[in-house]
Amino acid sequence: MLSIPDDYNQKANMDYPLVLFLHGMGERGSDLNAVKANGLPKLAEEQNFPFILVSPQCPLGVERYSTWLLHIDSIYALLEDLITQYRVDEDRIYVTGLSMGGYGTWEIAKQHPEKFAAMAPICGGGSVEHLERLKDVPVWAFHGAKDDVVPMEESQVMVEALRSAGGNVKLTIYPEATHDSWTETYNDPAFYTWLLNQKRAKGRIIK
Repeated sequence: MLSIPDDYNQKANMDYPLVLFLHGMGERGSDLNAVKANGLPKLAEEQNFPFILVSPQCPLGVERYSTWLLHIDSIYALLEDLITQYRVDEDRIYVTGLSMGGYGTWEIAKQHPEKFAAMAPICGGGSVEHLERLKDVPVWAFHGAKDDVVPMEESQVMVEALRSAGGNVKLTIYPEATHDSWTETYNDPAFYTWLLNQKRAKGRIIK
């Protein structure tokens, strides 16, 4: 699913930031309308974002075991294809996602740290292996303190490990939030201000 800024065709000489959004487990399948259930694709139905928004859908897979972690290469290939087709500012490419997409956010950024200007995983987690590769990628993570689906500790472990590796990382905990810590995050103008102000660090070369 792709959302383009309203002024895209009016500013032919302008490159746009690109945000990659990874949905949660409940939106897997082959019905693209399901991707609009939560997060940025849902909001894009109601407002115009000043960035290109790409929201791929994770296939359901055999026996329902499919997650973003199995499709990192496909996501990256999609991103590369979009860069060739649209006017993308390659110093302002971002990734964010919620729940299963939060795990995917950590993983794709870890595998391709040279590509992203910043990342924002929400109620996610992952493996701390090779996390030092993200030390030059600004990270803002979010989690609900009362999350009964993905424990808050999942984000805390990632954040502390990256901080120990010298990373530029911060974690926002919503004291009363359960699993839905994305609504408050994506409704906060400060989130977009922070995200869109990040630029790829000099010296990080796109591979």
